[in-house]
Amino acid sequence: MKYFFIAGEASGDLHAANLIRELVQTDPTAEIRGFGGDLMEEAGMKLYKHYREMAFMGFIPVLMHLQTIRKNFRLCEDRLLEFNPDVLILVDYPGFNLRIAEFAKLVGIRVYYYISPKVWAWKEGRVKKIRQLVDEMFTIFPFETEFYASHDYHRVNFVGNPIMDAVEEHKVTKTTEQFCRENNLTDKPILALVPGSRMQEIKSLLPRMLKAVNSINSHQVVVTAAPGIPDHVYIGLVSGYHVNVLRDKTNELLQMSDVAVVASGTVTLEAAIVGCPQVVCYRMAGGALFFGIGKFFLHIKWVSLVNIILQRTAVKELLQHNCTAGNIRKELQRILGDTEYRRQIEASYRELRKKLGGPGASKRAAQLIVQKLRS
Repeated sequence: MKYFFIAGEASGDLHAANLIRELVQTDPTAEIRGFGGDLMEEAGMKLYKHYREMAFMGFIPVLMHLQTIRKNFRLCEDRLLEFNPDVLILVDYPGFNLRIAEFAKLVGIRVYYYISPKVWAWKEGRVKKIRQLVDEMFTIFPFETEFYASHDYHRVNFVGNPIMDAVEEHKVTKTTEQFCRENNLTDKPILALVPGSRMQEIKSLLPRMLKAVNSINSHQVVVTAAPGIPDHVYIGLVSGYHVNVLRDKTNELLQMSDVAVVASGTVTLEAAIVGCPQVVCYRMAGGALFFGIGKFFLHIKWVSLVNIILQRTAVKELLQHNCTAGNIRKELQRILGDTEYRRQIEASYRELRKKLGGPGASKRAAQLIVQKLRS
């Protein structure tokens, strides 16, 4: 069968790649094309457009790149018609994907969604469009089935969370000492900085993170470089600070780290699964004003996946105007200095892992997708 994928960012590239590998195993005749990233291409997909040419975040950047966005839509529509797949598989990225879903339905292409848009957090009105356009939804959070059912959408299949697969795949058997030696690090405990995967959030968060940890002498600071972001970006931002930058080692680094400061996103879940205490940060232009507006539109109390799944504040969130170097440093000092507080975080992580279930989400999703297509 023929599969067309669309993923618009680094985390979608990772999870789609895992699903593609399992699809190839489940369906030996699989022919896969689409929009995505390097990992999807390595997994066996013919890549038409890289996600770094598609990821525009925020109102102003979208306005500035409207012409490029229109070209991407047209290219995607042309490639869909040309390839005529048995199914279009969308991975998160709702702004682009739901519009392409409309086109796919018009031309008679079946639409599956793997990793639901976060409509339970904001833009709940998109549920109506999903109900009209998406033939089957494959979710990665247990609460999403109930959420969609409350909106009279029942074609929802919880398959488990692919982060469990990714963590298992990158499970490190080496010691911290070996890891440090291989990566030219010192023997001090590691404090990891994970400032996100998009250029805007990296430029916004990393300077604050660096300032926050500059006075913490008990740990060595290691920054993770995101796929698709050039080295010179990090070199410029870390200039003047005594830190190391590692590329393509986020999961390994989190397993080896004593504590981490992370951008809100999938990485919060990765840190929790491997047991790394964390401070969650998020900031974009607008400060306190946007924070107030955001609270009006958001339908959830938290932004980190750890807290959303557990439905309580298990890890500290520092958002918008609260995301300052001083506040980050204060929370780090509490994690490092308060043993009981650290134990509470670790206990919450154990509860989270039980809720997510074991590894195998990508395989379960692939088998279910093939089964539904064949039936």
